[in-house]
Amino acid sequence: MESIAEAADFERTEIGTIQIAPEVIAVIAGLATVEVNGVAGMSGGIAGGIAELLGRKNLAKGVKVEVGQKEAAVDVSIVVEYGYRIPDVASEIQRNVKRSIETMTGLTVVEVNVHVHDVHFKSAEKAEEEETHRVK
Repeated sequence: MESIAEAADFERTEIGTIQIAPEVIAVIAGLATVEVNGVAGMSGGIAGGIAELLGRKNLAKGVKVEVGQKEAAVDVSIVVEYGYRIPDVASEIQRNVKRSIETMTGLTVVEVNVHVHDVHFKSAEKAEEEETHRVK
């Protein structure tokens, strides 16, 4: 899901050009996404029917960007925490990604698509940990 496109000349100044690589936009989008409450992590897609949870270390994974000279479009794939209202989480991601990219790069974000690949159950994970660490 990563963008491999070359960086286009974004801005020409009197002493040269400024280029922003698509990977930079992807990292900004990833950071803005995981900041939102209810996001368990980025998703690398569906492998064998199970969404691959990438966590918060590999932020550019699970993000696809298309970058022009003045505009950008972003797709983010996420795993949502159980108990959060998915439309609310997705809307907040859209707002946060758009704001972050526009503030940091000056590009206009024309589209932020959120793909929810899975739901993460914290309580089930904690219950398993408690059972394995219980002293008898």
